[in-house]
Amino acid sequence: MNKLLAALIVTSFASVAMAQTPAPAMPATPAVPATPAVVKAQASADKNTAKAMDAEAKTGAKADAKMMKADKKAAAKKNEANADAANDKAAAKAKVAKAAPQDKAKADAKADMVGAKADASATKTAIKADASADKAKVEAGADKSLAKANTAGVKAEGKAEVKAAVTK
Repeated sequence: MNKLLAALIVTSFASVAMAQTPAPAMPATPAVPATPAVVKAQASADKNTAKAMDAEAKTGAKADAKMMKADKKAAAKKNEANADAANDKAAAKAKVAKAAPQDKAKADAKADMVGAKADASATKTAIKADASADKAKVEAGADKSLAKANTAGVKAEGKAEVKAAVTK
C-alpha cells in the first residue's frame, strides 16, 4: 500500500511539473533585416524596456512593502484597542469587587456598561484601522497597475520604433 501511495504522489508531482513547463517562446518581434538602423532601434527598445521593467519591479516592491506596513499598523492599532478595552473591564470588575455588599448590584451593572462601551470602542477602532489598511492597499495596487501600464507602453513604443526602422 505504501508503494502504491508513493507512486501516486510521485506521479502527481511529475504531472504538476510537466504542466508548468513553459511552451516554446515565440520571438517578441518578427524576423527583420539586420540593417544598422534596425539594430540600433532594437537595442534602444530593449534598453528602454529593461529600464521600464526595472522601474516596475521597484514600484511593485515598494507597493508590497506599503501593504505590509499598513497591515502591521492596523494590527497594532487593533491590539492596542483590545488591550485598552481589557484594562477598562478589569478596572470596572475591580471596583465591583471592592464595592460594599449592598452596592454590588449597582457596581456590577456599571461594570457591564463600562465593558460594553470598551468593546464598542475597540470594535470602532478595529474597523477604522482595517479601512485605513484597505485604503493603503488600494493605493499600492494602483501604483503597481500604473507601473505595469507604463512598462506595456514602453514595450509598444519599442516595437513601433523597430517597425519604423525597418521601413526606412
